[in-house]
Amino acid sequence: MLRTRWFDSVDRSCPLAEYPRPQMVRDTWLCLNGPWDYAITADIKDFPEEYDGTITVPFAPECELSGVCRKLHPDRRLWYRRSITVPESFRGKRCILHFGAVDWQCAVFVNGSKAMEHTGGYCPFSADITDLLRDGENTIVVRVYDPTDAGWQNRGKQSLESHGFWYTGTSGIWQTVWMEPVSDSHIRSVRMVPDIDAGNVCLRTDLSGEGEVFACVKAASDVVFEGVVPTDDAHIPVPNARLWSPEDPFLYDLELELRADGIVVDRVRSYFGMRKFSTGTVNGITRLFLNNKPYFQRGLLDQGYFPDGGLTPPTDEAMIYDIRKMKELGFNMLRKHIKVDLARWYYHCDRIGMLVWQDMVSGGKWIGNFYAGVVPNILGACPRLTPFTVHDNSHYKRFSREKPEWRAAYETELREMLDTLMNCVSIYCWVPFNEAWGQFDAVRIAETVKAYDPSRIVDHASGWYDQGAGDVMSMHKYILPIPKIKPDSRAFVISEFGGYSQVPDGHVWNKSKSFGYLMYRSKRTLTEAYRKLMEKQILPLIPKYLSGFVYTQVTDVEFEVNGILTYDREIVKMDEDTLKSLNDKMQYRKETEYGSFSSL
Repeated sequence: MLRTRWFDSVDRSCPLAEYPRPQMVRDTWLCLNGPWDYAITADIKDFPEEYDGTITVPFAPECELSGVCRKLHPDRRLWYRRSITVPESFRGKRCILHFGAVDWQCAVFVNGSKAMEHTGGYCPFSADITDLLRDGENTIVVRVYDPTDAGWQNRGKQSLESHGFWYTGTSGIWQTVWMEPVSDSHIRSVRMVPDIDAGNVCLRTDLSGEGEVFACVKAASDVVFEGVVPTDDAHIPVPNARLWSPEDPFLYDLELELRADGIVVDRVRSYFGMRKFSTGTVNGITRLFLNNKPYFQRGLLDQGYFPDGGLTPPTDEAMIYDIRKMKELGFNMLRKHIKVDLARWYYHCDRIGMLVWQDMVSGGKWIGNFYAGVVPNILGACPRLTPFTVHDNSHYKRFSREKPEWRAAYETELREMLDTLMNCVSIYCWVPFNEAWGQFDAVRIAETVKAYDPSRIVDHASGWYDQGAGDVMSMHKYILPIPKIKPDSRAFVISEFGGYSQVPDGHVWNKSKSFGYLMYRSKRTLTEAYRKLMEKQILPLIPKYLSGFVYTQVTDVEFEVNGILTYDREIVKMDEDTLKSLNDKMQYRKETEYGSFSSL
């Protein structure tokens, strides 16, 4: 099996033991990652009488790092069991049990009683289990149902049978499980929205119970603000703000205390960045802006898969490596492709300085290569302007969204994703739909997302079947040349292209089945093809109307071998100096003229 360089350094007793929620940190907590009992059974209502062995949480049973390497079939149920003793530091407090993500439907039991249920495979959930606990040993059981691609649920590229650009499924617990103690009155959530024009950050604090909130904002060690703030729309001044950008990813520290009768009953630490994401017009062309200036985005598709961990990175360092390496090569944006990643991945983007375009996870059945690939690829960026026009509010069946409950589930999980990631400093753009996969009512969805979060850009339909909504005109173009287009009032981005491929011996998932859009034999020929693609098709469009690109992709993924890095992260498949030089030519040079880029 193919493994990453971090495989042997994974602590099987407690992997991924870093605090899992960097924007709402409490000092006291308990990580529950590590060995759990597991069983795969028929659809039984009672707990299993016997378990099959141990699984290393939070790695899915399909992957090697779990120690299991078994598929979960649609007619089976996956069970987890672990015994815990509540630490002494939790005494007298409410005990909250957290799951970073469990795919797909799960029920959680504590000492035989149901504590919570959750549907949706990519976002965190939690429950107060205090009243179910007892002195001494306690037993947690988790039951999971996940039909993978036999179902209609939002699942991204997961498949029961890996092939092409469909990847091994990730079932069950795949992010950190943990517990923390809180007082009866405590801070449930925090929402932060920076406003660089007004010179403040808007803070909303949701409480369980009552009390007054005391806030302290620091820039490094300097206190910027401290005082009691309202829970709703507290506009905290941040004068002469140091603005966040990939070039200067400066973060402000925020500490919140909840005080009841003068006594501090809860304290959380967080952070925010002062930045603004918008579009604007330069010489009659709409451009993507960062902090009120046009900003060209040099991006990569990032699917977030690992050969030994699936959707779960083997270590924190593995996530950091991908982000740092791409920044070293001169890229300033990653498109997190139909996956909601661990909270710490976004934290690392925030502090390292990497913009993020965040996809919503796709669902429904694939609509077919003809409608999703052949027709749009031939016709260019905007099939809506052709005789093949398809309106996604009247062709639900074609887009595999014919049942109302499927569409309702998508919108529920979309809102859950927005709430989960709202505070991430680096997320620049929301992408509700990708290549017509499960697309429906994209105009309404885009308007809903924009109304819920007006501080970010929306790419309503990445790739195909543009409905004319959102802030971005978004093209995908593989193999065929990028055509000339007439931009509308939106910014124009080539949101997927390239996919140039190579198969380095000993560093691929399966050599005989490896595929890519265009295949090259060596690092030299692959690099030269990439250079020509950038110089002939991308660089000439930048001064005309292009605001950014997303090249496919950061790493190889299973049979796909079109990554800049091999799947095991051992090889950079192109010449690094060439990548850096090309990206440097795309740097914005002057504030007054967007089309000022260094010549070739």
